[in-house]
Amino acid sequence: MNLITKTTELAMSVTLAYIREGDTVIDATCGTGQDTAVLARAAGAEGHVYAFDIQKKALLLTEARLRAKGYNNVSLLMKSFASMGEHLPAGSASAVVFNLGYLPGGDHSITTTADETLKGLECALKAIKAGGIVTVVLYDGHEEGAAEKQSVISWAEALDPHVYHAAFVSLINQENHPPEILWITKKKDRV
Repeated sequence: MNLITKTTELAMSVTLAYIREGDTVIDATCGTGQDTAVLARAAGAEGHVYAFDIQKKALLLTEARLRAKGYNNVSLLMKSFASMGEHLPAGSASAVVFNLGYLPGGDHSITTTADETLKGLECALKAIKAGGIVTVVLYDGHEEGAAEKQSVISWAEALDPHVYHAAFVSLINQENHPPEILWITKKKDRV
């Protein structure tokens, strides 16, 4: 398998290296449930996944996928990812995954936005424990996505290097705006 040609699989393969059975993880944008199912498998029966989406259709698709695979270690929340701090304690998650943009096969006018995403990312940094990771898959092929990407990259560049590592991956020779990946790991807890 050539992971570089499958950006979302590359993003998840790195993320999975940070998850152990029994961990708490967050799917900030459950969409069709593909990432949620992978995270549920990685967390195992003793772990738990919190999956957020603002669209009922996304939650129904995710619920169906989880049921088909027999996973019951997931809480589905029809809420913005910016509310994740209301549902679990700070420093409790090993990983938070964002797959930005719009619901595949859904209404393309409903997208993640720069302002809400930045709020969600701040929540994600509080949610992850030391040694945890935040993974963000960015799509800039639509108007809101381009603005969102610029905001997210500027935000990540300003993160305290004593507390976080941030890495950005872009397929620089590809056309048609392929997805790009931002990873942030927490080096130590904030004082």
